[in-house]
Amino acid sequence: MKYLHTMIRVTDPQATVAFFELLGLKEVKRFDSEQGRFTLIYLAAPGDEDAQVELTHNWDPEEYTGGRNFGHIAYQVDNIYETCQRLMDAGVTINRPPRDGHMAFIRTPDNISIELLQDGRLEPQEPWASMPNTGVW
Repeated sequence: MKYLHTMIRVTDPQATVAFFELLGLKEVKRFDSEQGRFTLIYLAAPGDEDAQVELTHNWDPEEYTGGRNFGHIAYQVDNIYETCQRLMDAGVTINRPPRDGHMAFIRTPDNISIELLQDGRLEPQEPWASMPNTGVW
């Protein structure tokens, strides 16, 4: 397993990027999704580009209450299907199953979202491909 990033939702991406730049972080990647109406901005400390902060800016205004501005912690796993099965066998609920062979979401006992990402994509397979979401992720 490899730590990837921590995601926070932001209302003013320019101000937030400037804040993190004051801390010494630099923008390493940016992605705009017209269809999803969001922008993802990844920042990292120079020399530690593998440990990133993901800023998510949803273009449609939304008030973030109750800690909703904190998104998730992400880890890359060797095999997303095997990891999710091991977690399910231990009683963990898979809130967003890896139907696409790439991404899944679980939650900690304190309800913090954890994103699991496959490096690349595995071919979709059952029971994952047809498994519904079981809650907010």
